[in-house]
Amino acid sequence: MTADPIGWADFDKVLLVAGTVTRAEAFPEARKPALKVWVDFGPYGEKKTSARIASLYRPTELIGRQVVGVINFPEKQVGPFRSQFLLTGFDTDEGVVLTAIERPVPNGTRLA
Repeated sequence: MTADPIGWADFDKVLLVAGTVTRAEAFPEARKPALKVWVDFGPYGEKKTSARIASLYRPTELIGRQVVGVINFPEKQVGPFRSQFLLTGFDTDEGVVLTAIERPVPNGTRLA
């Protein structure tokens, strides 16, 4: 699979930032197994999302974990829930594996 090349200006438009999970809960209304996740993105504030990560993660193990989110997509309605950012991860046969941050960084730090 190949992807069309993009320029730096294209990449620079995507606001990929670090944040800390403050709350997570089951999302039984979702069509595919998902969790509702709230993340503190520092100067960007707290945002919530629906993420299809329920097959590999329990809500309690996410609290305090740093994650990477795309925070400048438009909000999206997911059933009865309003998703405000995209939680990044890698789709595998077992489920979505969250993007890992190797060591702590301040919330709101932008991916470079």
